[in-house]
Amino acid sequence: MSDVRVIIQRDSEREERVVTTGTTAAALFDGDRSIVAARVGGQLKDLAYEVAEGDEVEPVGITSQDGLDILRHSTAHVMAQAVQELFPEAKLGIGPPIKDGFYYDFDVETPFHPDDLKRIEKKMQEIIKRGQKFSRRPVTDEAAREELAAEPYKLELIGLKGSAAEAAEGASAEVGAGELTIYDNLDAKSGELCWKDLCRGPHLPTTRNIPAFKLMRSAAAYWRGSEKNPQLQRIYGTAWPTKDELKAYLDFLVEAEKRDHRKLGSELDLFSFPDELGSGLAVFHPKGGIIRREMEAYSRKRHEEAGYEFVNTPHITKAKLFETSGHLPHYMEGMFPPMEFEGQDYYLKAMNCPMHNLIFRARGRSYRELPLRLFEFGTVYRYEKSGVVHGLTRARGFTQDDSHIYCTREQAPDELDSLLTFVLDLLRDYGLSDFYLELSTRDDSDKFIGSDEQWAEATDLLRQAAEKQGLELVMDPGGAAYYGPKISVQAKDAIGRTWQMSTIQVDFNQPARFELEYTAADGSRQQPIMLHRALFGSIERFFAVLLEHYAGAFPVWLAPVQAVGIPIGDSHVPYLEEFAAEAKAKGLRVEVDSSSDRMQKKIRNAQRAKIPFMIIAGDDDMAAGAVSFRYRDGSQKNGIPKAEAIAEILDAVERRIQV
Repeated sequence: MSDVRVIIQRDSEREERVVTTGTTAAALFDGDRSIVAARVGGQLKDLAYEVAEGDEVEPVGITSQDGLDILRHSTAHVMAQAVQELFPEAKLGIGPPIKDGFYYDFDVETPFHPDDLKRIEKKMQEIIKRGQKFSRRPVTDEAAREELAAEPYKLELIGLKGSAAEAAEGASAEVGAGELTIYDNLDAKSGELCWKDLCRGPHLPTTRNIPAFKLMRSAAAYWRGSEKNPQLQRIYGTAWPTKDELKAYLDFLVEAEKRDHRKLGSELDLFSFPDELGSGLAVFHPKGGIIRREMEAYSRKRHEEAGYEFVNTPHITKAKLFETSGHLPHYMEGMFPPMEFEGQDYYLKAMNCPMHNLIFRARGRSYRELPLRLFEFGTVYRYEKSGVVHGLTRARGFTQDDSHIYCTREQAPDELDSLLTFVLDLLRDYGLSDFYLELSTRDDSDKFIGSDEQWAEATDLLRQAAEKQGLELVMDPGGAAYYGPKISVQAKDAIGRTWQMSTIQVDFNQPARFELEYTAADGSRQQPIMLHRALFGSIERFFAVLLEHYAGAFPVWLAPVQAVGIPIGDSHVPYLEEFAAEAKAKGLRVEVDSSSDRMQKKIRNAQRAKIPFMIIAGDDDMAAGAVSFRYRDGSQKNGIPKAEAIAEILDAVERRIQV
């Protein structure tokens, strides 16, 4: 038996090893149960892969992102096998790994019931204990069609091979541009076939390598995400390397559910989604309106200080505008259908930038005016599919705090540097502080417009600006907008979830498409560079992020009611009303609870409403011209002179601190 020479790469260490022909990747890492796959020449492989001469082999641990994806995709296969054992008529859709878990789609006659999920989970545990082996088997297209003749959705994916990733979310986990493979689940003792599925892999060696999992819920989902296709039943699950990690994740979900902005929005009377308006369209109630007003007012103030000029644009436009900008050919699926009026098609505005270009082009511009910073709270409308609409975080109508900056090439580096600093500082003022940056670039797709040289220059400008911030920079190949690369600020909230916040894009293409020009110092006509920037992304989404970040307990400056007066008895109501009037004269939002409820119930009501300050007054307070503070955490401070009490609230507002 001949020998082969391989390189084992572990982090920065390289080890050359000579092994016999037929040695598997598993044998290279024998005894290390945390290794679930191998990366060979940049490609993920099963541990059953037989190494070849010159291979560079890198172990893939179960706790790495690739390892977690393999664990979760393998668990999705076990779930699909369990479903077909319990529901033999079920037809298979797709079952990819997703963030923190996996799902699998099934065509079944009756939607799954929570009791069904318990049965499926029990069957999965049986399959895992059997230790079935995941075995990869290459097949031709013809053989795959013959084997999977009873699975119509798999047959469709085979026909889409090479474009499946674009054809259906998650389909790339099953078929790619190369050869097809089927994974057989084999009995550990007899080697008998127990179940099989079309899949690219890789997978865990056996089902016993699945340490901890749980099925979460079921939901309806259209095949390939289109309402024109059959509606399938999707089961979501999660899987983790240890039972402790699974428990921590489930505890996290409990906390996240408490913070769900839709739930808090209803409990705190902030906003609602009336059926009469339609999905994804919110109305803000008075208390929500106060928070939104304060968010916008502070943003407006900071923008004015930074030299931005405010503009306003309409909600609809002729189709020609979005043809010029490139949105119709490149973004039509995300726009509402046109309205015909006076023989022309009109579209609801999906982006503000084309209209800002018209403002720039409305008259001649000189280099002395640049950089020109235009800013708008512009409401836009996007056709989000019903399956992805999610409260305020994924809406169909929302308001962007949108700015477009027109500058010279020479100004662009400094402008991007100051712009990114401005964005991060402003987000910190709203209480977010844990950031990293993501740089989204183009790939080889034909969806991107403009020359390679322009893209390279724009990408380099953004990279330089990002590196100056001293934050982690993560690359996102292929994630750019069709007209230019972008930096997105990723922020972690109070429970560690990451939210995409502000985005900054460098655009050479729209100025060219709109023929934007300015007169340079030498009298020549030059094309400006256009910088796109949405600080909140959308006001609605940012509202939801802050609501969940603070669990509804907003800092004083954003709280709709900053303090509530709670009288010990009815005779103390006038005294607290005088205090409230003095506080209101200073610009504070103060109410007095003069209801017939007992004092303790008034305190509980204020706690449920998450009001920062409770102002309590009794006979002693009245005699001393003072009040007592009760804080959110239940602590109390007594005998505070009224002027000092108002000053403390004002200080918390001015410093934008949490109490």
